[in-house]
Amino acid sequence: MLIETDRYQQVLGEELRKLRTARGWTRKELNERLQSGISLQTLATYELGTRQCSVVRLAELCLAMDELPQDLLARVHRRLFAEHQGRLKVCLDDVVADDQPELLPLRRWARGRLAEGGAAEVQFDRTTLEQLAALCELGTEELVTRLRRLSAPAPRTARAGGSHADRACGS
Repeated sequence: MLIETDRYQQVLGEELRKLRTARGWTRKELNERLQSGISLQTLATYELGTRQCSVVRLAELCLAMDELPQDLLARVHRRLFAEHQGRLKVCLDDVVADDQPELLPLRRWARGRLAEGGAAEVQFDRTTLEQLAALCELGTEELVTRLRRLSAPAPRTARAGGSHADRACGS
């Protein structure tokens, strides 16, 4: 996953501007609440994404607007990396080892893929998850929940054949 610096700055600036305008503040009003003085032009360039903001300055801006910097950055990342949302990594060894009757179609496919020498870990996108859910006669969110449970690390004694960390897909 590559970060496009210009796009990142643009989205960060948009999120800063949204925070400020949601409070009904002008740039001047925000500037008055900052610990250190910056010019209104500098503040404008941050919001336009044409100037990089230091980590310390970003924290100062966020705190002046009663926002946690990590929450602001999480929104930026959701916007920038939305194409990666809705994806789920699944360990096919876990699918094969499972015995839920509803997952039988997926288990058969996983066995075949592993027998052909395919990767033991796959990443399903949202469309694939929807299709698999229909094949298993489950709702998409129900399938996602079950697959996440399958791939969740378990205590060493909970699984036959060793811990999740001992498995091919363990991490």
